[in-house]
Amino acid sequence: METIKILLDTCTFLWAAAKPEALSTEAKQILESPDTEIYLSLVSVWELLLKSSAKKLTFTEAPERWIPQQRDKLRAIALPLDEAALFQESRLPLVHRDPFDRALICQAITHGLTLLTPDPHIHRYPVPTRW
Repeated sequence: METIKILLDTCTFLWAAAKPEALSTEAKQILESPDTEIYLSLVSVWELLLKSSAKKLTFTEAPERWIPQQRDKLRAIALPLDEAALFQESRLPLVHRDPFDRALICQAITHGLTLLTPDPHIHRYPVPTRW
């Protein structure tokens, strides 16, 4: 089987870690396959920390422990946000303005990754997606 390189959408990471029943059958298969290379963007980590600080999201323990533990359980590699990805921003159509989604899209394009996401907005961008 060919290796697929997946970038997790923030909600996909949360569901995979804490609510796997919310994942699609395809998403579960992709995440369980040993042929999948999984990435978690530091953009998603930032988004999760902001939501936690705003009391819109709670974790069972401190996020600085929970997030890396869950990332490791999913065999995910931390993906930094780099300048090359940021330069993709001006090339994206204005489908919606969510800066976290747009940054993930830029990273996926720059690094040749497929976004694992249920988000219908992201599916409208020129980036490979699966769900």
